[in-house]
Amino acid sequence: MAPAKSRSPRAPKPKSGAESDHAGPTDITDPLIRTEAKRAAVWLGMAALLVLTIYLAQPLLVIFGGMVFAAMIDGGARLLGRVLPIGRGWRVTIVLVLAVAFLAWVAMFAGTQITAEAAQLPGIIKTQAFKFADWLQLQGVKFETQSLSGLIDKAVGGVSQLTSAVGGVIGAFTTAFLIAVMAIYFALEPQLYRRGFAWLLPLGEREHFEGTATIMGKTLRRLLAGRLLGMGIEGVATWFLLAGYGVPMAGLLGLLTGLLAFLPNIGAPISGALMIMVGFSGGAEMGLYCAIVYVVVQVVDGNIIVPMVAKRTADLAPALVLGAQLIMGALFGLLGLMLADPLVAMIKVALERQSERNEEAG
Repeated sequence: MAPAKSRSPRAPKPKSGAESDHAGPTDITDPLIRTEAKRAAVWLGMAALLVLTIYLAQPLLVIFGGMVFAAMIDGGARLLGRVLPIGRGWRVTIVLVLAVAFLAWVAMFAGTQITAEAAQLPGIIKTQAFKFADWLQLQGVKFETQSLSGLIDKAVGGVSQLTSAVGGVIGAFTTAFLIAVMAIYFALEPQLYRRGFAWLLPLGEREHFEGTATIMGKTLRRLLAGRLLGMGIEGVATWFLLAGYGVPMAGLLGLLTGLLAFLPNIGAPISGALMIMVGFSGGAEMGLYCAIVYVVVQVVDGNIIVPMVAKRTADLAPALVLGAQLIMGALFGLLGLMLADPLVAMIKVALERQSERNEEAG
């Protein structure tokens, strides 16, 4: 008799009916435990998202910077749309060409006149600071000369870095390039990215998100338009007023005043101190004139431009903005300092929208 052939083991057939619907090892049959497990998963997910946000804070800030500058480009395109009945793509292109032309002019201007002035500014600031310290000692103010010297050297070092950047040394080029590229993509097709983000949300949240995003965009455009208006007026007015009196480095001081005007609460005192120190290097009368120019420019900006902009955009408390600038500046440097104001404005809009939603639901 032939030996029986060995049969290979076969996989068991799937059971039909109720037997195939038995709970697996990862299923939780108890409704109470399942509900608590879902809650725990939500909290763990939020904690993981918070940790991930901390680790990715710098890239997220760069993305937000691209959104901020995209709003600036979008605002310019919308303004052109009021006078030029052409497509949005062409209007965005015109805005970008004008921006590149302006930057090229600034670079050429900085490469000739301002570069030479920027090299002289740290020495003038240091000399005037020591003169002021000597005057304080004559008035009976006591302090350690060595500590003061170290403090002045640090301050002059910061001024030197700032003027070097103005003179043509481009810092953080990669970050600026990424922000510029993302801003162009966001500005060309803003609805594409808004719809894509809304798609990630539940259906019941999309309408609320669309309304919030619309208000955020309008607020951001108006905020940046007012900021650019203030920068232009302060920079040009300072330049012409100082140049008309013969103050040295008028072009550099005007450019620094305009750039620092982008930083509310912080930029104005810095530019004013630089202006007055340079003025006193040419005598007491010139120093007093520079002080008067600073006061006049800030009064016009603070009493005309800022209130006019605040009525049409997010009216932010100065102390709140200053606190955000200090925190963002300490965490992320100059980029955080520049984006603190827009970030606070966006958070305020989101909180106001949520408050309105809660009132309607209640």
